[in-house]
This record gives sequence, C-alpha cells and structure tokens, in this order.
Amino acid sequence: MNTRRVLVVGIDGVRFDLLPSLHTPHLDEVAAAGFLGRVEIDAVTPTMSGPCWATVVTGVGVAKHGIWGNRFDGNRLDVFPDFTTRLADEQGLRTLAIGGWTPMFLARDGGPLFTAPSRLAYIAPTADTPEAWEECDESVTAEAARLLAAGTDLDAGFVYLGAVDETAHFLGCGPEYRSSVETADRRLGDLLAALRRRPARATEAWTVIVVTDHGHRDEGGHGGRSEAVRTAWIAACGPDIPPGTVPADLRHADVAAHVYCALGIAPDPHWSLDGTPFTPAPTRPPVHCAGGATGGKL
Repeated sequence: MNTRRVLVVGIDGVRFDLLPSLHTPHLDEVAAAGFLGRVEIDAVTPTMSGPCWATVVTGVGVAKHGIWGNRFDGNRLDVFPDFTTRLADEQGLRTLAIGGWTPMFLARDGGPLFTAPSRLAYIAPTADTPEAWEECDESVTAEAARLLAAGTDLDAGFVYLGAVDETAHFLGCGPEYRSSVETADRRLGDLLAALRRRPARATEAWTVIVVTDHGHRDEGGHGGRSEAVRTAWIAACGPDIPPGTVPADLRHADVAAHVYCALGIAPDPHWSLDGTPFTPAPTRPPVHCAGGATGGKL
C-alpha cells in the first residue's frame, strides 16, 4: 500500500468571491481532483490571522487554543498543539513548518504557533511591504520545494504564504491584490511539481489541502463581520476525497482533523478536537490527486 503523506498550504487573506475571476490553474487542479468549498468563520472567532490559523493547525477553536488576536500571549498550545508538533511528538512522524510570519515560527509576540515540528524554517521578509513579502514567499516556496523534491522523509508539512494579505492591507483588493493571488497560485504549482519530482512518488499517496484564513474588505483590512471578511475557503484532494463532492459545513478546524485522518491516525478523545475529517476514515486503497493540468500525479 502506498505511504500516505499530507501537505497543507496556507495562503493568507484570499477572498473566496474573487477566485472565479482569477487565473488560478493550480488551485483549480486541486479543486477538480477533490473540492473547493466555502468556510464561514464562526461568530466567536475574530476574523484575524492569529485566531484563524491557530484553529486551522490545531483543530480546535479559540476557546481552547486561547489565541484571540495577532499576539499569541496566553495561548494553550501546550494542551492543544499544532498538527506538525503533535505528529512529531506523539506519533514519531517527520513534519515540516515553513513561512515568514514571526509569531507562527519564532518565540515572539507570544508565539510560536508551530512549537516543535521535526523541521522548522523561518524566512523573514526584509520589510513590512508587499514587495518584501513577495520576495519572502518566493524564498519560502523555493526552500519548501527543494525539501519536498529531494525526497526528504516527510509525513506532513505546512507552508505559509503571506504576500496576498500584505498586499490587501497596503493596496486594497484591486489589480495588485488580484495579481498577488495569481502569483501565490503559481507558487502552489511549484510545490505540487516538487511533490511529483520526489524519488519515491510512485509509492506515495499525497493529500493536498490549500486553505485561507479570512477575506478582506474592498479597501483592504479585516477583523469585522462583513461577508467578504468572514468568508474563507478550503480546497483539498487526496485519498478518500471523492472529486466533486464538497463537504457540508466546512470549518477551519476540519483541516487538522483531516490531516490525522489522511495519515490513518485516530485522534485520542483527550485531544478534544472540534473539527471533523472531510471524509470518513480511509476504507479503500489510496487514489492520486492533482494529476490533470500539469500532467503528473501526487
């Protein structure tokens, strides 16, 4: 049986309602092999990056992980760790977390969100500008692709891309923002191509999950409850995710829950996960996803 592995790609601040008008062939490829579905951020979760990403990677809501803003002070990540840490610490698996937003990866501002993956890579932007964040994301993608393509022993990974969100904050959701989303999609394509270059790809079955944390107002910014801001999305494909079937009532917490499911791990009841897998636990041989537009398989 093929070895199951998982890659989660987090793209910050991508509006769901704009996706149909944008050129995103690699996200479309994932969606075609599985699904792309709407996520409505629940009423108790601030529409901010910190709380939303914490819910994505821990599988529990704000009342449990304790991250209510973009400072992570007072968190309960020791009780409710991110999936890369839990898998490494409790399951002995090899995990990776890589990106450039400080509190996610460093012990600053109450972080890190990723406390102890097997491998952590932090690549800082040189300035807090859209241009610097594009350069940062390019470096993050290149390093992640290098590790993936080299055949690094990796069971699960998280790659964070932040330039889209930064562009919206500075320039709103106009042409520059839309271009940034399309550039992020090209970087997603680089990561998918790296999976296909892995030496053992013929014996691996990858689940790929792409997720955003929140949307933006037209003029840029978030934190409120407008539909554009509180609407996020998840796209996924992989073993036991039937193409064309969008799970009902998708939630951010479902991402971590499905990571465990995709790896064949039954969560301990003491983990108190709030999310549920996109599909039931595996019951049949794995199928490959994302094999269409770029002519390969994962």
